[in-house]
Amino acid sequence: MSRMEELIEQLNKYAYHYYVLDNPIISDGQYDKLYDELAALEKAENRVLPSSPTRRIGGEPIKEFAPHTHLNKLYSLDKRNSFEELAAWDEKIKKAAAGDVEYTLEYKLDGLTLCLTYEDGYFRCASTRGNGTVGEDVTAQVSTVKSIPLEIPFKGVLEVQGEGIMRLSALNEYNKTAKEPLKNARNGVAGAIRNLDPKVTAKRNLDIIFYNVNYKRGGDGKLLSSQAECIEFLKANRFKTEMLFCTKSMSEIIDAIKNVDKNNLDFLIDGMVIKVDDFALREELGYTDKFPRWAMAYKFEAEEAVTKLNDVIWQVGRTGKLTPLGRLEPVELCGATIKNATLNNYGDICRKGIKIGSTVFIRRSNDVIPEILGIAEELDGKEVPIPKTCPACGAELYENGANIFCPNDYGCKPQVCGRIEHFCTKACMDIDGVSEKTIERLYDTLNVRSVIDLYNLDKDKLSMIEGFKEKKTANFLSSVENSKNVKLGNFINALGIPNVGRKTAEDLAEKYKNIDALAGADMESLLSVDEVGDIVANSIISFFEKHKALVERFKEIGINPQYAANSGGILDGLKIVLTGKISMPRGEATAIIENLGGKVQSSVTKDTDLVIAGEDAGSKLEKARKLGVKIIDDNEFKSLINS
Repeated sequence: MSRMEELIEQLNKYAYHYYVLDNPIISDGQYDKLYDELAALEKAENRVLPSSPTRRIGGEPIKEFAPHTHLNKLYSLDKRNSFEELAAWDEKIKKAAAGDVEYTLEYKLDGLTLCLTYEDGYFRCASTRGNGTVGEDVTAQVSTVKSIPLEIPFKGVLEVQGEGIMRLSALNEYNKTAKEPLKNARNGVAGAIRNLDPKVTAKRNLDIIFYNVNYKRGGDGKLLSSQAECIEFLKANRFKTEMLFCTKSMSEIIDAIKNVDKNNLDFLIDGMVIKVDDFALREELGYTDKFPRWAMAYKFEAEEAVTKLNDVIWQVGRTGKLTPLGRLEPVELCGATIKNATLNNYGDICRKGIKIGSTVFIRRSNDVIPEILGIAEELDGKEVPIPKTCPACGAELYENGANIFCPNDYGCKPQVCGRIEHFCTKACMDIDGVSEKTIERLYDTLNVRSVIDLYNLDKDKLSMIEGFKEKKTANFLSSVENSKNVKLGNFINALGIPNVGRKTAEDLAEKYKNIDALAGADMESLLSVDEVGDIVANSIISFFEKHKALVERFKEIGINPQYAANSGGILDGLKIVLTGKISMPRGEATAIIENLGGKVQSSVTKDTDLVIAGEDAGSKLEKARKLGVKIIDDNEFKSLINS
């Protein structure tokens, strides 16, 4: 028993440093060895202690959510949508306080509100907000979140409030191998917490960021007097928190809000929260039925709207997959007039109950094409018919899971043109002068049906294409010829293997060194590559089974790249992260780093050697500082690569 207690204390300490502080102090192998020893002891003793990390793996499915009554009411937040309204609220608060007021500013996290209860230092239960008084007991689900402490120094009764989130990096990792990819991080966390099977929750790799002590009794006997003190208390008890900005100036609050770069965060936010810092003043200001008068949410520009769905059309992509596109009654959203929105696949339509003629919720994030989230009002809507033939070529379609595909690889124009466009991009074969219109003309006029056909074009043939004058023709043919010297990673990316992007292509190139070895790789071998799961491995195997002849044709025209690691450069072997705005396109900077022997990472980890931080660098820069990673700015980067 004493050894079990010792192991639990060690493992929880290591987990706190890893998941909360982002500062690992033990290797994964060492952690796993201690964890396995604890699991074996628990099995032998037939006992699991309250704070054991083995409780996080997810138990048996539960039948239903039980109600849970909060120790203190959880309030919603009133909101403002303009800085003028914030200034007016500030004046009202100052008038009530008869003087200056200290405010705090925090992120308004876009996830699921959760309330956790601790007794005598141990995690007892977790619940959703519900109506503010009674929520749903989600203890089994929240127990799987590795960043929450199972035991804390405070030994009284404690209720803490936080936001359950799915980090964007976790969403990306999950979607790489998910049978049904998640649409966004907000739905990802809500679906995981409200899933009756905790094992499903565990797979989502959720996190919780805490911002409020909702109830505190006993223990140290100290009363919290401010929001700043509240955050420090949470930190001292190993809860993960986020930024807290304090000031007496509403103009400084507004400036800070203006400078928030939500696209540079690893989690979703939909605004910022301003609170009166002093708890005594909060009590004087009081509450309405719904909101505390001492707090206000500033909401960012709406990313959701409601409009009518007029029709659904089907578009064919380069893989042959048909994607439904909703034709909408035009609506203003995020400063743009929205007329179209994606529906992902037919399974998505069925799951959301989408009907033509109904009104729908649409959401737009990061300036990408909006997504239809679901039905707002059914009205007299009619079912969306499932297509039987390809809208582009008339071929009979087939279903694979929730998706519908056209099998006509080389006779379906959108597929052919899409593959050629992808093949020619800078991250692939880097063939200049190939626009979408040019590809369509090559298809229509010169009967180009495969990327191989690009290498059979000559001056006479190109003269038949509008816009191909002497100089453009010479540049195009030269670019096509130069593309034969492509790097292996770029070539693998150019093949357009489903579920294989640029990063995975580079990893495959490094592992297999040539295309023949990759084409002959089996499942076991492929699964040994970082971030390659069952779905990606199956995609690779299926692709090469279907396209053996294509690979041979590439060899015949002189394209058979071999892997050559960049070495000897000034960045040789360094793992580098780019963040913020720098003075050159991100793709160009990546290529320069790779040519000088470096490897670009998407996120900052304990293995990162260097962070290049441009203007408006955000969370990656902060994490680099925490981990003690070397940081240089844009000017230092230019000096380095020019040296």
